[in-house]
Amino acid sequence: MKTTAIELLSPAKDVQVGIAAINHGADAVYIGGPAFGAREKAGNTIQEIERLCRHAALFDAKVYVTLNTLLYDSELEQARQIALDCWNAGVDALIVQDMALAQMDLPIPLHASTQCDNLTVEKVKFLESVGFSQVVLGRELSIDQICEIRLQTTVPLEFFVHGALCVSHSGQCFLSQYIGNRSANRGACAQPCRLPWELEPSPPGPLSSGRRGRHLLCLKDLNNSAHLEELMDAGITSFKIEGRLKDADYVKNVTAYYRQRLDAIFEKRPEYIQSSRRDTSRYVPSFEVNPEKSFNRGFTDHFIHGRQPGIDSPFTPKSMGEYIGVVAWCNSVQLEIATDKPLHNGDGLCFLNGDGELIGFRADVVRIGTDPVRIGMGAVRNGMGAVCKVSTNRPHGASRGFQIYRNYDIEWQRQVDASKGNRKIEINLVLSETDDGFELRAEPFTIHLSTQKIPATNPEKALENIRKKVMQWGDTVFNPVNLEMHFSQPYLIPASVLGEMKRNLVEQMIESLIEQHRDSRQSESSRPTNVSPVPYPETTLSYLGNVTNHLAEEFYRKHGVVEIEESLEKSFSKVPGLTLMTTHHCIRYANGMCLKNHPSYTGPLYLRHGENTFRLEFDCKQCIMKVISV
Repeated sequence: MKTTAIELLSPAKDVQVGIAAINHGADAVYIGGPAFGAREKAGNTIQEIERLCRHAALFDAKVYVTLNTLLYDSELEQARQIALDCWNAGVDALIVQDMALAQMDLPIPLHASTQCDNLTVEKVKFLESVGFSQVVLGRELSIDQICEIRLQTTVPLEFFVHGALCVSHSGQCFLSQYIGNRSANRGACAQPCRLPWELEPSPPGPLSSGRRGRHLLCLKDLNNSAHLEELMDAGITSFKIEGRLKDADYVKNVTAYYRQRLDAIFEKRPEYIQSSRRDTSRYVPSFEVNPEKSFNRGFTDHFIHGRQPGIDSPFTPKSMGEYIGVVAWCNSVQLEIATDKPLHNGDGLCFLNGDGELIGFRADVVRIGTDPVRIGMGAVRNGMGAVCKVSTNRPHGASRGFQIYRNYDIEWQRQVDASKGNRKIEINLVLSETDDGFELRAEPFTIHLSTQKIPATNPEKALENIRKKVMQWGDTVFNPVNLEMHFSQPYLIPASVLGEMKRNLVEQMIESLIEQHRDSRQSESSRPTNVSPVPYPETTLSYLGNVTNHLAEEFYRKHGVVEIEESLEKSFSKVPGLTLMTTHHCIRYANGMCLKNHPSYTGPLYLRHGENTFRLEFDCKQCIMKVISV
């Protein structure tokens, strides 16, 4: 039976988070290098990356480095050197946006970043033809569109399944640069999409009564965990978790959650297999795996099954966490919550008040009882009989019927922080007698040690002690599941002898596994050479083509592009008529003003925040909204 390897790809802001991701089930991690990553605050040295690569190689897991910003001519040589250093450090591929890197003669495989705006069959076919070994598809694509791309291409397809959503098509947002001279394509996005915006003029209807000054461009977070199997069947082989600025607790929790979901699919669909090592101990988390407990703005599956309401988060860009229950009773400083969730001292709770503002407060004391103990600022009762005193430092503003969320579970946080993951490589051991000592073997590795052979005076106890010592491997990545002993007679083998043999065997196995993984990269690093130029899907590129250096220009001209306009990064000026954002998110649709249902709402619409005002343009045929400078 033909099998398809499926990759769970997790983010890493640093080497510690990357190791945590692998230990909690990731098949690959992506991490920023010394420079030119799309998260400028998440850089790492080559030495740190090499350390991560060595750990990943033990599980045949991959490390991808994000070199996915636009490059200036003065930066090309530095980028080239970083690419070479990454390859030498053990990195498996670079995730890139700038086609200058495709024009360079590099030994390392290249993945086309979602920043390349990979939304069409034509674009993916082109990227495959010029040698990209993986393509990260745009988040806006539906299952049907992914199927169409898969039918016409063979390149591995990567798709975001979890985490924060950019409202704009990736690589096509210039709002941050226009407002604050911070280029998203250069890794410095200020996230103006998370700001509150006024819609002007506000037409009759939903926005005129209650949603003015809301976060109209802010989306919920992505969660496609319910659609993994159909995404596999559509052709996705790499499932990507967003979050290269997230801390280890987020990465541990979300990675472990998707590991469980994927493993459950593999159990019933043997044609799909895990892409990294499978001869490992089954991962059993030491904490409750629940994505709602990590930072989230609420969840959406975005456009995977077409346009749908409720993908936005207009009231707050902050994390609300997991739903706890409903306010059953309250006064100005006290409240009771109907809930089946156990609460803990120090939990963070929150709710949206009548004005849509997020209000947070802390649970100071949890008391067990059937009646609320109203002391000081208030009390919370849950369905299990616990009573929680809440300190708000001011009237909380909640009303009966308000939904309460927990965005910080202190006990759960402690458990996640303590979790190191228990991913181990299973090995079978054989301890044998030799002419001048003993040998310890874990196929195909053998360690021999010359030492005095002392017959045991208590054979049963001696064999028991040997088994106990040999099977203890502590914090190593190896888990012995079986031990065979072959002796002419029982011996008394000192713990120091057994310990030395195990240490030497561990070193031998680790170096061999790392070398095996590095050797396997060679088959994946070759790209087509001496191939006739393949036409780019377009013959002209505007500033939206993001060309910032001469190598990228050479690349596009080689592939049939005749006219190339400079990127906004190189020739930026605040002029009217610039398309600053292209998005599938439609403010009209999200707020009940779609022209299909309300043809009278035809007047011009503008977004305003402070001194900045932008015109909204709607392409109803393609169901796309654009934000235009005025």
